[in-house]
Amino acid sequence: MRTRWVLEMERVTVRYPERTEPALYGCDLRVASGERVALVGLNGSGKSTLLLAAVGVLPFSGRIRLLGEELTSQSARGLRRNVGFLLPVPEDQILLPRVLDDVAFSALRCGWPQEKALSAAKDTLKTLGVAELASLSPHRISHGERLRVALAGALITNPPLFILDEPTGGLDPLGRRQLAALIASLPSAMLVATHDLEFASRACSRYVLLNQGQVAGEGTDWKALDSMWDPAREQDGG
Repeated sequence: MRTRWVLEMERVTVRYPERTEPALYGCDLRVASGERVALVGLNGSGKSTLLLAAVGVLPFSGRIRLLGEELTSQSARGLRRNVGFLLPVPEDQILLPRVLDDVAFSALRCGWPQEKALSAAKDTLKTLGVAELASLSPHRISHGERLRVALAGALITNPPLFILDEPTGGLDPLGRRQLAALIASLPSAMLVATHDLEFASRACSRYVLLNQGQVAGEGTDWKALDSMWDPAREQDGG
């Protein structure tokens, strides 16, 4: 059976005007339908840049196919409507004063009737185990709960591809294990940028290692990855 790729990146390079060296250089990466891939690497290795390029937020050279279509400046906006995206700080994407309305917002933007969007928002919050938050203000709930609210807003339309940027930031060990189990249970394909190898091995079936803007390795042997990348060597950076 032919593999259905939801994301294909071929020789992708991204340059920031203020830098002499590219942030990404000649990167190849694929994510299959329903597959969960961890994107790992040190701070400054290009993880967030790759995620943003993958949905056309950053200009790039090379080729990207998203959900089977060529990603261009003309097609990017329409294609992004079919991709869920979780920012590294969930508070940055929670906009409305009531949880239920915020979760429904993505569906409303896609043209769903209000009644359908609100019903789907309730169902999504229930699936994520936080149905009791629906009537609350996002400012009155914990960081872990806000993460699930942001996750619900990204998942409400059942996107075929879901992209997460450092989703475990600020979570305690139990919260990270719960999030890994939740991600592993969801049907969408996922590309997850993370520093947390334990979380990655629980949530994802395969890893791609970035080093200085290039793909340095990939596979399914998490012990091999542990020997390739020592997070203790990491320096503070972007």
